[in-house]
Amino acid sequence: MLLRNITLEEFGAYRGKQSLDLTVKKSKPIILIGGLNGCGKTTLLDAIQLALYGPRARCSGRGSKAYETYLRESINRQHDPARGSSVTLEFTVTVDGKEHYYRVVRSWHVNGKTLKEFLNVSVDENYVTKPGRRTQPELKYSRLLSEGWADYVEDLLPLEVASLSFFDGEKIESLADPERAASVIESAVHSLLGVSTVQQLRTDLLALQRRQKLSDEEQHLMDNIRAQEHERESVQEQLDVAEQDSKHQDALLKNARHKLESLEREFQNEGGGLFERRLEIEQERKRADERLAELRLSLAQVAAGPLPLLMMRTHLKDVRKQARREQSAAEAGQVLDVLEKRDQWLLDLLPEDARDTITKRLEEDRGKRSKSSVLKVDFALPHDALAQLTVLDEVLVRDEARASELLALVAAAAEELDQLDRQLAGVPEQSKVEDLQKKRAAQLKELARMEATVARGRERAAELKRRRANVEAALERAHKEFVRTKVKAEEVERIIKYSEKARGTLERFGEALLQRHISRLEVAVLQSFKDLMRKRGLVQDLRIAGDFRLTLTDSQGDTIDPGRLSAGERQILAVSLLWGLMKVAGNRLPSVIDTPLGRLDSRHREHLVDRYFPQASDQVLLLSTDEEIDEYLLGRLKKSVAHTYTLVHDDTTFTTNVVEGYWWNEGALHVAR
Repeated sequence: MLLRNITLEEFGAYRGKQSLDLTVKKSKPIILIGGLNGCGKTTLLDAIQLALYGPRARCSGRGSKAYETYLRESINRQHDPARGSSVTLEFTVTVDGKEHYYRVVRSWHVNGKTLKEFLNVSVDENYVTKPGRRTQPELKYSRLLSEGWADYVEDLLPLEVASLSFFDGEKIESLADPERAASVIESAVHSLLGVSTVQQLRTDLLALQRRQKLSDEEQHLMDNIRAQEHERESVQEQLDVAEQDSKHQDALLKNARHKLESLEREFQNEGGGLFERRLEIEQERKRADERLAELRLSLAQVAAGPLPLLMMRTHLKDVRKQARREQSAAEAGQVLDVLEKRDQWLLDLLPEDARDTITKRLEEDRGKRSKSSVLKVDFALPHDALAQLTVLDEVLVRDEARASELLALVAAAAEELDQLDRQLAGVPEQSKVEDLQKKRAAQLKELARMEATVARGRERAAELKRRRANVEAALERAHKEFVRTKVKAEEVERIIKYSEKARGTLERFGEALLQRHISRLEVAVLQSFKDLMRKRGLVQDLRIAGDFRLTLTDSQGDTIDPGRLSAGERQILAVSLLWGLMKVAGNRLPSVIDTPLGRLDSRHREHLVDRYFPQASDQVLLLSTDEEIDEYLLGRLKKSVAHTYTLVHDDTTFTTNVVEGYWWNEGALHVAR
């Protein structure tokens, strides 16, 4: 885990928005942050823990205060509480060789009498860093992480482990106490070094064993199978009875239909059909008689017109011929008058010697025409007689067609009327069919009742078949479940057997792992202590007992009481313990150290600067005063420093600003104004 950036906005003494770039390089793992007492170094350490853990954070300024009270008091006093404060922490975590980039923003503001807190987590799960330059992460808001962050952060950095990674140098002296050291060592070994994972596996296996017990499940399944089989037998018996009853009812229904058919035939033979249709036939005869009368009236109306002239077709032909002759004679007489005038006009135009011949010929022509204009018989017919005769022909054709149609309809209507009269004549007397009619009506009711009974029987049989199918399906499921239970019983026995073996193996593995870690931790802490101590021969050996108590021995093999150590030596011992833990854990967590060199003499300070800080972890944040890491120690530490900052406090406004650089280089020359 590597911290990338932290931004404080109106948090504590930090006015406005203050950001610190926390990225480091492999050869430069240190971020040096300088500040006088009261400038906000511890506030910065609290901000990191607050962003990650919220109400569970072990902030130095909180004490016994309620979390809401602590957040209210953390808003910068010159800032509007309604606009609130926020802490943003960015960091990367490598999981299965893939780097994930996280941004956690915890903000809060006062709304009336209540305080509202918000947590937004964004992540880039495919963050890739390129050698020589930084890349911007493609962060996406994760609702799932934001809502479940309290649990998720425990997987990334457990709170108990964080207390070993983020610490106050002046307060870690208490770790030199055997009781306190034992508690820290036990917590670190179990959570930081993975021993708790082995114990959790053993607990999970025990829970698995307890869950695998079958209790009375098999007996319950057998009872269920028997109940289903009994139900199936009962349904089958009912179905057999229903089907037998249905067959009997079908036979009765068949006989009833045969009886009804016999009555129907007898009824029809007695003329029952005509008797039932008597009124209908009488109505039909009345309508047929009325229709025949209407047709005869229409035929009389047609006959009242020129239709009778059809009997004089020959005479009408003679009249037509006479009309043509009279018309031709009239036309010839008109032509003679015209020709006479024309002939005279022509003769006047001819010479005298030619007139006689022409005159003779013209007279012969007129004579012939004059003969055609003279009729032996002249009826003096009108001049439009031919046109009148043509119209008369058309009317006669139409009336003849209409008369033929009416005659056919009259014949059909008369035939229909005769048939209806014959049917009425064949209708029997009521006394002959009344008894048969009653018997037939009674048989119809009996047939309807029996059909309803048969339908109910069939529906009953169908319902029983559906019930039988459902029971058989349930019985099949019960048999399968019983088979699965048998298989599960064998599997449960196998799981319990091998779980017990696995628990025993894990127990032995956990003990071996614990002993291995303790052995490695003893070597790492002792080596760290020797590297940091000015008195190299003070402690010869260091042991961690089964109860995790720390024991120091001198060169004579005598136990050293931690109370005999000076305050600085106890602080060195505590630092060595934390350093050893980080070494065994693989330096995969950042170390944030507040007041790193308090109570130490110059030699011990040099040892920490030269040997501990550059190697304490892959990332080390040092929160120091000007008297701890002074200009001299800065020179010895500078080659391992990636960034330097100075916390500049204004005593008039009681606010702090972050300035790049340290006191004795490009940083602020004066930190108090």
